[in-house]
Amino acid sequence: MKQLSIYVHVPFCVRKCLYCDFLSFSPEGSIVTDYFEALNKEISQSADNYRDYEIKSVFFGGGTPSFVDSKLVCGCLDSIRACFNVCDDAEISLEVNPASAIFRKLSDYRAAGFNRISIGAQSLNDSELKAIGRAHDSRAFYDTFENARKAGFDNINVDVMSALPGQSLESYLETLRKVISLRPSHISAYSLIIEEGTPFYDMDLDLPGEETDRLMYHETKNLLQQHRYHRYEISNYALGKEHECYHNKVYWTRGNYLGFGIGAASMVENVRWSNLRSIDEYIQKIDNLSEIRENTEPLDIKSQMEEFMFLGLRLVEGVSISEFKRQFDKDIFGVYGDVISKYTEMGLLKLDRGYLHLTDQGLDVSNTVMADFLL
Repeated sequence: MKQLSIYVHVPFCVRKCLYCDFLSFSPEGSIVTDYFEALNKEISQSADNYRDYEIKSVFFGGGTPSFVDSKLVCGCLDSIRACFNVCDDAEISLEVNPASAIFRKLSDYRAAGFNRISIGAQSLNDSELKAIGRAHDSRAFYDTFENARKAGFDNINVDVMSALPGQSLESYLETLRKVISLRPSHISAYSLIIEEGTPFYDMDLDLPGEETDRLMYHETKNLLQQHRYHRYEISNYALGKEHECYHNKVYWTRGNYLGFGIGAASMVENVRWSNLRSIDEYIQKIDNLSEIRENTEPLDIKSQMEEFMFLGLRLVEGVSISEFKRQFDKDIFGVYGDVISKYTEMGLLKLDRGYLHLTDQGLDVSNTVMADFLL
């Protein structure tokens, strides 16, 4: 049976963080319940097209899914289970914010079948949290983590961020050490990127220098590896292969995924599309799926090969030479021989046991290398 992953977008937040460019906002009136009613309609109306697929992962992201009533979130998961063939061992994840993930909600999620929680800590330094506009403090994070354990979650990811305003190497590593001491099964460690259209873009920020930023990046890898977290993707670390995020790996390996909710992206059998970004339009047009979908694009072989390379090279394991041949009936060296030779000679790429992967030095400049795989 073919495999499929499902993403559900919950766009509501108590307030938007100063660095955030995701599709999210504070709700007003009955918009939350109206939105979830539309979400459940989209799920039920879509299901007939995917009877031949088994669902290997479900991911509720946002926004802040834990901000809304847990009954709405759990009811939406029930709708997915009722309409789709969800595997018994499917990874079912939910993003939560320490400001809203109270014990009762966490218990509701676990009882409904969620088995993986991702907690957005970002920092455990209260002045840094305030500087980036987070709605929680470090105490709230510790409470949330403890409550997640009490609610029965064994698979917990914690997000941390480096290169924040006013952050030093020492304060960043202190946050990282505190998170490690809790032994979450997974840690995602990202460097702050200032995106156009965010409040940060127009602010004069006291950011760490480039040298400090690079030190943070290297010390992240060193410190996590010392504590048995293995790096499997540029920014992601797990306590054992069994705790790697299956859902995100579907994106990086170009698996089939179906997105529900405003702005949600889908790619199934090499056809990509996305949903309307206007919540009012989405709710009004939900009875006709064709009207809420836009930017439909069947991917040609060139685009598929490009994605295979620049997404797959994000993984430390790299891309499979035989899988490239299987998918495209082409020899990878016949298509990318010059680029592969160039970066192999520079020590940035390596061929090892049938996989082509970035070296440690290559991972440091991954964007530059991956861009060269665009045909």
